[in-house]
Amino acid sequence: MKTIVRRRRPMRTLRARHGAPDGGKRGKPPLIWLETNTCHGNILSLLNAHHPDFGSMMQDLVDIHYTNTLMAAQGEPAVKTLERVMTERAGAYILVVEGTVPTAAGGRYAFIGSRNGQPWTALDAVVELAGRAKYVVAVGSCAAWGLPFGARPNPTGSKPVSAVVDTPVINVPGCPAHPDWIIGTLAHLVWYGVPELDAQNRPVVFYGETIHNLCQRRHYFESGIFAKEVGEPWCLYKIGCKGPVTYADCPSRQWCGEHLNWPVGANTPCIGCTSPEFLERTAPFFERLPDVQLPGVRLRANQVGLATGIASALGIGFHLAGNLLTGRLQKEWRKALGKKGKVFRLKK
Repeated sequence: MKTIVRRRRPMRTLRARHGAPDGGKRGKPPLIWLETNTCHGNILSLLNAHHPDFGSMMQDLVDIHYTNTLMAAQGEPAVKTLERVMTERAGAYILVVEGTVPTAAGGRYAFIGSRNGQPWTALDAVVELAGRAKYVVAVGSCAAWGLPFGARPNPTGSKPVSAVVDTPVINVPGCPAHPDWIIGTLAHLVWYGVPELDAQNRPVVFYGETIHNLCQRRHYFESGIFAKEVGEPWCLYKIGCKGPVTYADCPSRQWCGEHLNWPVGANTPCIGCTSPEFLERTAPFFERLPDVQLPGVRLRANQVGLATGIASALGIGFHLAGNLLTGRLQKEWRKALGKKGKVFRLKK
């Protein structure tokens, strides 16, 4: 059996291949990776990056000054580092925020550290750091959408980064975000500036298509061949796959370090972790999305993805869907998604 060995490509190789401006000779921009209310899943995902790996990113792309998980400094020296970057590199550094930002009780549910003898809340730190940053990136679904930490009843008042700062925020959602999405976004910011974004401020290159459109099992959906339980190799739509309403390139990019597999490839449904509706509206994970049937109109899974994507993109939810189909689709979706356990069981 032949063994295939893949060589890791450093950032400088990718930089040369893709023609980075100035050959990438400009100084590396400072990067602050701030962790707030988070499980730390995104920084751990980044550490599993390949082609290029995390080491290449540090060596050739950005100069990481602060990250809660990886730095040796703590206490006052760590806070002084943040202050120094804000003062000396204002307008030049990239701020990455992982996690929601608690706003209840004056933000006292999360502290970055002590500053001038007083607790420095994550809320105050995010607002101040974002105000002086060149770019602000919200990594992970918590930072991008406020969920799942901000799910009801949300006693901490957790919000997404974009809800607490005035600076434009680039969203890189996922639970966790794929390391390629993170490094790819940062590389574009460093070499070319802001990438093309969708209406939710997500890089189109990673979030431009639904998982359903890219899925290797799409032909099973079209042929009406559906899995009845987890583990079967057919289309997983009827046992809860959220691919029709989730935008990400997981089917083509895949996960597991060497891009070997992804959830559907492992015979389990997509749970919609990059969606703004994750977790509150994509759960239960193994319950089927509704089909909607009206007189003379049948809204199938691919059309559901389109309608939901437009509604989410414009930020007006079911009201837009109601306008799309004479007001009646709004009522059907409210019935289907607004009440747990009550889902339309219509055949394809």
